[in-house]
Amino acid sequence: MSAPRWLRPVLAALVLWPAAASAQSLELRDTHKRAAESHAQGRLQEAIDLSAKAVRLSEREFGPDHTQVAASLNNLALLYYEQGSYAPAEPLLIRSLTIREKALGPDDPVVATALSNLAELYRAQENHAQAEPLQLRALDIRERALGLNHPDVAQSLSNLALIYLAQRRYAEAERLLTRSLAIFERVLGPEHPSVAQTLENYAALLLETGRNTASDEAKDRADAIRAKHAGKKP
Repeated sequence: MSAPRWLRPVLAALVLWPAAASAQSLELRDTHKRAAESHAQGRLQEAIDLSAKAVRLSEREFGPDHTQVAASLNNLALLYYEQGSYAPAEPLLIRSLTIREKALGPDDPVVATALSNLAELYRAQENHAQAEPLQLRALDIRERALGLNHPDVAQSLSNLALIYLAQRRYAEAERLLTRSLAIFERVLGPEHPSVAQTLENYAALLLETGRNTASDEAKDRADAIRAKHAGKKP
């Protein structure tokens, strides 16, 4: 049985273009801003073009191995991912990961995010053999650096569970999703969007394992959370 269309990973790094550092030139900061605006307005190809420009500007200002370059590479890769263009995204994510490992060390939480994004790219292509060890390493880094009850740990648990769900390793996936859900509910509250997303993933697992009523209940709760947030004014 194929996974429902609403099954999706938790990707913290989809928050694009963090606040520009003061050391950045006005041109680079403007490029980041315009790329973010284009993305928010649904002009994906324009956002890709601007993000590619941001990579070039970052390299010129900071050198090829700076963490600012890694961030720009990551942003561009995630736009390609959103577009479904996985081939150009892969080398960007690998280079971003390499820069961050070298600059920050192998056990930094930022490295864990880079690992998780690369793992998700492979999972999206059903390359679970490459995705699993990356996601496991990201989880290990986050547990040691952030503690067992951090939202980023819950994120890794949920993403790893999707790999196991795709492989029909249902018991392992359920253990991870229930732990992820408990962390999100405890730390972020029972009506946070991350709770809704994890409930949707859990509903997919329940459906695939024949627990239709429980799946409907989980999905209904997720829908109620989504509806509540959709009704909020910005």
